[in-house]
Amino acid sequence: MVSYVSAWIWSERFWLPENVTWADLERSPPGVDYPHARHLACALPLAVVVFLFRLLFERLVAKPCANILHIQTGVRRQVQPNALLEKFYQSKTIPDHKHLEGLSKQLDWDLRKLQRWFRVRREQDRPTTETKFCESLWRFTFYSGIFIYAVYNMWHSPWIWDTRQCWYNYPFQPMIQCQYNYYVAELAFYWSLMFSQFTDIQRKDFLIMFIHHLATILLITFSYANNMLRAGALVMCVHDASDIFLEAAKLANYAKYQRLCDAQFVVFTLVFFITRLIIFPFWIIRSVLFESWEIIGPYQAWWVLNGLLLVLQVLHVFWFYLIICIAIKSIFKGKVSKDDRSDIESSSDEEINSNIHVMKCWTYSNFSNSQEGCLIASQRW
Repeated sequence: MVSYVSAWIWSERFWLPENVTWADLERSPPGVDYPHARHLACALPLAVVVFLFRLLFERLVAKPCANILHIQTGVRRQVQPNALLEKFYQSKTIPDHKHLEGLSKQLDWDLRKLQRWFRVRREQDRPTTETKFCESLWRFTFYSGIFIYAVYNMWHSPWIWDTRQCWYNYPFQPMIQCQYNYYVAELAFYWSLMFSQFTDIQRKDFLIMFIHHLATILLITFSYANNMLRAGALVMCVHDASDIFLEAAKLANYAKYQRLCDAQFVVFTLVFFITRLIIFPFWIIRSVLFESWEIIGPYQAWWVLNGLLLVLQVLHVFWFYLIICIAIKSIFKGKVSKDDRSDIESSSDEEINSNIHVMKCWTYSNFSNSQEGCLIASQRW
């Protein structure tokens, strides 16, 4: 059964073009390496290392930077200890009127006192500005470093400027060390994001970002396994570009440099539009869909990879819609307003009174993100 499942998962007819076998890729010429899926096995333990390094970075670098910029953790009001209310809070942070009436009868508290207790309790769980600053500084550092590494190592590669060269002699294209390093670093980073998403600041688009990270990991793994390294590297590099300015805007917002935040937001919007709504669909997806069809022809994995790329493009359109909504609000309010992806942290009354800027809440890239950034980042392959 195990051998049957393994044969089905690694079916040559799924992963490779016609008349190409895994044995062909194993028999590489002297001095030439082809990628194999087993090479990515180190990404999971490396993701743990990345996560631990992030904790060290936030403690030794990010927090001192926050102190220099006078970003304080703040002192939160504490609620009156109550076992019944605490138990209820763990299952429902914002109780409706019916639940409040029931709790009022049990505790002999009036409704206003109960509402105040839950409001202060939610306030206790809100992440501090320092916490959010540290998270953004870590992402900014990674995206900047990996983008510079990618541009430096790929700038003189002919397939960056002529995407048809991504498919000539495919899949027998030699892998160079910088491509492997780039892939493993990106994959480990997104695995670490997948894990830390459950401990980081919780946002309304949690599910969307989870899908984003999962699609990114699948794209990176699939494109590496069947040697689409050139196209994959292009996707990751394009998505990382906008994530840098996104995190920079968030950092400026947390430090209360409003003009710098607004300027970074404008730059981020322009870079996001150019990279993810122009370059990504009309340069990269066009190459993967049409140029590869013309040069090597479609096969089963080809359809899956293109499907995942189109999923990422749909996410790009959704995120850009949110950006436009924020831009429209800023025109009327005179500054970047509360993000539509706001942290899950406040009641309706608190949302009305809050003055949280847009960049406070955006995460990414995914991908590229990232965030997506989808290489999206991380926005992404």
